[in-house]
Amino acid sequence: MIVSPSGCALMARYNLWQNANLIAAADTLDDDARRLDRGAFFGSIMGTFNHLLWGDLTWMARLDGGAPPRGGIGESPDLLPDWASYKHARAQTDKRILGWADRLEPEALTGDLTWHSGALGRDLTRPLDMLVLHVFNHQTHHRGQIHAMLTSAGARPGDTDLPFMPEDIGL
Repeated sequence: MIVSPSGCALMARYNLWQNANLIAAADTLDDDARRLDRGAFFGSIMGTFNHLLWGDLTWMARLDGGAPPRGGIGESPDLLPDWASYKHARAQTDKRILGWADRLEPEALTGDLTWHSGALGRDLTRPLDMLVLHVFNHQTHHRGQIHAMLTSAGARPGDTDLPFMPEDIGL
Protein backbone atom coordinates (compact mmCIF):
# COMPACT_ATOMS: atom_id res chain seq x y z
CA MET A 1 0.00 0.00 0.00
CA ILE A 2 1.42 3.39 -0.97
CA VAL A 3 -1.00 5.49 1.11
CA SER A 4 -2.50 5.11 4.55
CA PRO A 5 -5.53 6.49 6.36
CA SER A 6 -3.30 8.78 8.44
CA GLY A 7 -1.55 10.01 5.29
CA CYS A 8 -4.91 10.73 3.67
CA ALA A 9 -6.06 12.64 6.76
CA LEU A 10 -2.84 14.68 6.68
CA MET A 11 -3.27 15.52 3.00
CA ALA A 12 -6.96 16.35 3.47
CA ARG A 13 -5.99 18.85 6.19
CA TYR A 14 -3.28 20.25 3.92
CA ASN A 15 -5.81 20.55 1.08
CA LEU A 16 -8.21 22.51 3.29
CA TRP A 17 -5.43 24.78 4.58
CA GLN A 18 -4.03 25.51 1.14
CA ASN A 19 -7.40 26.12 -0.50
CA ALA A 20 -8.16 28.65 2.25
CA ASN A 21 -4.72 30.20 1.73
CA LEU A 22 -5.21 30.67 -2.01
CA ILE A 23 -8.81 31.83 -1.66
CA ALA A 24 -7.72 34.50 0.83
CA ALA A 25 -5.11 35.72 -1.66
CA ALA A 26 -7.65 35.62 -4.51
CA ASP A 27 -10.09 37.62 -2.37
CA THR A 28 -7.67 40.56 -2.69
CA LEU A 29 -8.29 40.63 -6.45
CA ASP A 30 -11.40 41.82 -8.22
CA ASP A 31 -13.53 39.51 -10.34
CA ASP A 32 -11.97 40.72 -13.60
CA ALA A 33 -8.50 39.85 -12.33
CA ARG A 34 -9.64 36.38 -11.26
CA ARG A 35 -11.24 35.81 -14.69
CA LEU A 36 -8.41 37.24 -16.82
CA ASP A 37 -6.96 34.64 -19.19
CA ARG A 38 -3.39 34.25 -18.00
CA GLY A 39 -2.32 31.61 -20.51
CA ALA A 40 -2.60 28.74 -18.03
CA PHE A 41 -4.01 25.37 -19.09
CA PHE A 42 -7.45 26.30 -17.72
CA GLY A 43 -7.04 29.96 -18.62
CA SER A 44 -7.68 32.04 -15.56
CA ILE A 45 -7.37 31.87 -11.81
CA MET A 46 -11.12 31.27 -11.58
CA GLY A 47 -11.04 28.66 -14.34
CA THR A 48 -8.27 26.75 -12.61
CA PHE A 49 -10.00 26.97 -9.22
CA ASN A 50 -13.16 25.63 -10.88
CA HIS A 51 -11.27 22.79 -12.57
CA LEU A 52 -9.67 21.82 -9.28
CA LEU A 53 -13.07 21.72 -7.58
CA TRP A 54 -14.51 19.74 -10.50
CA GLY A 55 -11.68 17.21 -10.20
CA ASP A 56 -12.18 16.85 -6.45
CA LEU A 57 -15.93 16.35 -6.89
CA THR A 58 -15.35 13.81 -9.66
CA TRP A 59 -12.90 11.76 -7.64
CA MET A 60 -14.92 11.98 -4.45
CA ALA A 61 -17.95 10.66 -6.34
CA ARG A 62 -15.83 7.65 -7.25
CA LEU A 63 -14.45 7.25 -3.73
CA ASP A 64 -17.48 7.93 -1.53
CA GLY A 65 -20.36 7.36 -3.94
CA GLY A 66 -21.64 10.95 -3.98
CA ALA A 67 -22.97 12.68 -7.06
CA PRO A 68 -20.39 13.75 -9.65
CA PRO A 69 -20.29 17.31 -10.98
CA ARG A 70 -21.84 18.20 -14.30
CA GLY A 71 -19.83 18.23 -17.50
CA GLY A 72 -16.40 16.97 -18.39
CA ILE A 73 -12.89 18.33 -18.21
CA GLY A 74 -13.57 20.78 -21.03
CA GLU A 75 -16.45 22.37 -19.15
CA SER A 76 -14.73 22.28 -15.76
CA PRO A 77 -13.36 25.87 -15.87
CA ASP A 78 -16.97 27.08 -15.97
CA LEU A 79 -18.25 24.81 -13.18
CA LEU A 80 -19.49 27.67 -10.99
CA PRO A 81 -20.36 31.11 -12.36
CA ASP A 82 -19.37 33.38 -9.47
CA TRP A 83 -16.79 33.70 -6.72
CA ALA A 84 -19.24 33.43 -3.81
CA SER A 85 -20.72 30.19 -5.15
CA TYR A 86 -17.25 28.82 -5.74
CA LYS A 87 -16.08 29.61 -2.19
CA HIS A 88 -19.16 27.97 -0.68
CA ALA A 89 -18.80 24.82 -2.80
CA ARG A 90 -15.06 24.66 -2.12
CA ALA A 91 -15.60 24.82 1.65
CA GLN A 92 -18.26 22.09 1.48
CA THR A 93 -16.04 19.88 -0.67
CA ASP A 94 -13.04 20.33 1.59
CA LYS A 95 -15.17 19.25 4.56
CA ARG A 96 -16.35 16.25 2.53
CA ILE A 97 -12.77 15.24 1.69
CA LEU A 98 -11.68 15.68 5.30
CA GLY A 99 -14.62 13.64 6.58
CA TRP A 100 -13.91 10.88 4.08
CA ALA A 101 -10.24 10.79 5.06
CA ASP A 102 -10.99 10.83 8.77
CA ARG A 103 -13.29 7.80 8.41
CA LEU A 104 -10.87 5.70 6.34
CA GLU A 105 -9.85 2.26 7.50
CA PRO A 106 -6.75 0.61 5.98
CA GLU A 107 -8.80 -1.97 4.07
CA ALA A 108 -10.70 0.84 2.31
CA LEU A 109 -7.48 1.66 0.45
CA THR A 110 -6.92 -1.84 -0.92
CA GLY A 111 -8.04 -3.39 -4.17
CA ASP A 112 -8.84 -1.75 -7.45
CA LEU A 113 -11.29 0.86 -8.61
CA THR A 114 -12.96 0.68 -12.00
CA TRP A 115 -14.49 3.82 -13.48
CA HIS A 116 -15.32 5.32 -16.83
CA SER A 117 -12.76 7.91 -17.87
CA GLY A 118 -14.40 10.65 -19.87
CA ALA A 119 -10.95 11.94 -20.80
CA LEU A 120 -10.00 8.62 -22.42
CA GLY A 121 -13.52 7.55 -23.37
CA ARG A 122 -13.20 4.10 -21.82
CA ASP A 123 -13.32 2.15 -18.59
CA LEU A 124 -10.15 1.95 -16.53
CA THR A 125 -9.13 -0.12 -13.52
CA ARG A 126 -6.30 0.99 -11.25
CA PRO A 127 -5.15 0.31 -7.68
CA LEU A 128 -7.26 2.33 -5.28
CA ASP A 129 -4.33 3.56 -3.20
CA MET A 130 -2.61 4.92 -6.32
CA LEU A 131 -5.78 6.77 -7.31
CA VAL A 132 -6.07 8.35 -3.86
CA LEU A 133 -2.47 9.50 -4.19
CA HIS A 134 -3.40 10.95 -7.59
CA VAL A 135 -6.24 12.98 -6.04
CA PHE A 136 -3.88 14.72 -3.63
CA ASN A 137 -1.20 15.15 -6.30
CA HIS A 138 -3.76 16.67 -8.71
CA GLN A 139 -4.75 19.19 -6.04
CA THR A 140 -1.15 20.23 -5.41
CA HIS A 141 -0.40 20.50 -9.13
CA HIS A 142 -3.27 22.87 -9.87
CA ARG A 143 -2.81 24.87 -6.67
CA GLY A 144 0.75 25.49 -7.86
CA GLN A 145 -0.64 26.94 -11.08
CA ILE A 146 -3.08 29.11 -9.12
CA HIS A 147 -0.29 30.26 -6.80
CA ALA A 148 1.82 31.35 -9.78
CA MET A 149 -1.09 33.26 -11.33
CA LEU A 150 -1.98 34.94 -8.02
CA THR A 151 1.61 36.01 -7.47
CA SER A 152 1.80 37.36 -11.01
CA ALA A 153 -1.40 39.33 -10.37
CA GLY A 154 0.12 40.90 -7.25
CA ALA A 155 -1.65 38.76 -4.64
CA ARG A 156 0.46 37.20 -1.92
CA PRO A 157 -0.50 33.71 -0.74
CA GLY A 158 0.87 32.58 2.60
CA ASP A 159 3.08 29.59 3.38
CA THR A 160 2.53 26.47 1.31
CA ASP A 161 4.98 24.03 2.86
CA LEU A 162 3.42 20.94 4.40
CA PRO A 163 5.65 21.02 7.51
CA PHE A 164 4.35 24.54 8.30
CA MET A 165 0.65 23.69 8.65
CA PRO A 166 -0.47 25.85 11.58
CA GLU A 167 -2.25 23.07 13.46
CA ASP A 168 0.82 20.85 13.23
CA ILE A 169 3.30 23.42 14.57
CA GLY A 170 1.12 24.93 17.27
CA LEU A 171 0.24 28.22 15.58
